[in-house]
Amino acid sequence: MKPHILPMVTTLATSLLRPARNAPVEERIEGNWHVYPLEGALELDYVDQAGNATRRWVLARELKVGPGKMLLGGIDILTEDGYRGFRVDRIQRLEDAETGLVVEHNILDWLMKLAERQARARRKHLARLQPGA
Repeated sequence: MKPHILPMVTTLATSLLRPARNAPVEERIEGNWHVYPLEGALELDYVDQAGNATRRWVLARELKVGPGKMLLGGIDILTEDGYRGFRVDRIQRLEDAETGLVVEHNILDWLMKLAERQARARRKHLARLQPGA
């Protein structure tokens, strides 16, 4: 893990990594978009609309899949933009701050699999909380 990632997670990000009270907790449909809850601290190498390469540190909250497009929704912690969407096709590289895993190829697939793993873990956790389970 890169040395700048650990302080991000242990100081600024730790309180924000807890699910927000209004954070999505289950999949939903918004018009033509299928929205999956997603939690994680990610470092992104991102190309903005003007073609400028930037590095972003994002607390991911959701993954939106729509017709021909996928957006990673989250909080860009180093800007005052607050919550925003990042087009997945413009992410050139990402690093998971918790595991240090770097993804440079098939980023869309990796994000979908992460959302699916987290959904399974949430369902398993909720099943244990049910009476008689």
